[in-house]
Amino acid sequence: MTSLAKGLAVLRCFADAQTPMTIAQAAKMTALSRPSVKRCLHTLVRLGYAALDGTRYTLRPKALALGYAYLSSSPLAIRAQPMLDQLRDELHESCSVGVLEEDEVYYVARAEISRIMSIALRAGSRLPLYCTSMGRILLAAQDRQSQISYLRRTRLIARTDYTCTQPSDLLEILASVAEEGYAIVDQELEVGLRSVSVPILGRRGVVAALNIGTQAARVPVTELRTRYLPALRRIAQELTAVGFG
Repeated sequence: MTSLAKGLAVLRCFADAQTPMTIAQAAKMTALSRPSVKRCLHTLVRLGYAALDGTRYTLRPKALALGYAYLSSSPLAIRAQPMLDQLRDELHESCSVGVLEEDEVYYVARAEISRIMSIALRAGSRLPLYCTSMGRILLAAQDRQSQISYLRRTRLIARTDYTCTQPSDLLEILASVAEEGYAIVDQELEVGLRSVSVPILGRRGVVAALNIGTQAARVPVTELRTRYLPALRRIAQELTAVGFG
């Protein structure tokens, strides 16, 4: 259904823009014609999912129901949230669970102790695979040809001076992650941020990643391995025991 696909594309624009949008802005972001975007936005307004203020559109609270439908029905999100809360209280660090979707890490559960990034992260947030610890866990679970294909179609942007953007180097990193069973990213996504992740296994292999993010100035890389990694592995094993698909 082309109309449904266009409507969903326009709806997703609001998450990317993070500000009220005009028809012209939405058309540029979706590569759709202005008349098509206008019809989609008009429908969203009529259904109560969006509001028009002058020439700019914003989402209304009713749109929350679309995301909540997933979170309230996902066994992984439901089971993981109390464990993340427990881990956060134990280590006093923010922790998350993410899954692979459309070449990105989608956050499905998060427990935050404090805001350690310049962008706010919550369930529904998306981040790149190649420069995040959860992303590397999810990529490492794929076969080599799938990894190569991902690297070829992805724009590998240097988010910081530490970001690895060389495909050959990233393939070596992914091989190490697969062998060692964890991934550490040191200030590659954002300066001052370090994170460590481990896989969550299901009946068909890796279904998600579990991570802890912390401030580089406060926690050295060695502590990620000696203190945080064992705790992550313990929670991941508990989640694995549930037996997700």
